Amino acid sequence: MLAHYHGQTWNAAEPARSLCISEFSTRRYLDLLTDLFMVRQLQPWHGNLKKRQVKAPKIYFRDTGLLHQLLGIRSEKDLLTHPRCGASWEGYVIEEVCKHVKSDKVYFWATHNGAEIDLVLVRGGRAMGVECKRADAPKLTPSMRTALEDLKLERIIVVYSGDKPYDLLDTVRVVSLDALADSAQQLFPAE
Repeated sequence: MLAHYHGQTWNAAEPARSLCISEFSTRRYLDLLTDLFMVRQLQPWHGNLKKRQVKAPKIYFRDTGLLHQLLGIRSEKDLLTHPRCGASWEGYVIEEVCKHVKSDKVYFWATHNGAEIDLVLVRGGRAMGVECKRADAPKLTPSMRTALEDLKLERIIVVYSGDKPYDLLDTVRVVSLDALADSAQQLFPAE
């Protein structure tokens, strides 16, 4: 059941109802899986903005192989045709970014109007963003513009499944997953 929440905001009421247990128990089980490093609970960034912001965490399996097993994905074809393919990519990229970028805090950001950024990295009072796009040629989205403005992000790195880096704006760079380690260094250049 938790595998179907991968990449989505957590709502303890639904699995509690399905399993006929209390919401407290589902939260406790989720916290246990988090403590065992099987699941990442990505907390929401929220500030004093004039927008209603999402305040529930997003859930990600830290091991995409385990996620694929739980979802019944057995081959590359299964993965590429599965409705959770984009969420799988997002979770994998988030784990890779967290491995390569040393930041003080890691969040996601979303509003109830649909604006969102997959990852907000904070270090030394500076904020950077990461978007995960399983697309051939990602484009600048209204969410990216909103995040740059509202969160005062210095830059956004868009990680995509292609291989050629390019700029969408001076502050928004599209890179491949292979170039992530080099791009991670660019997120927080020498301070």
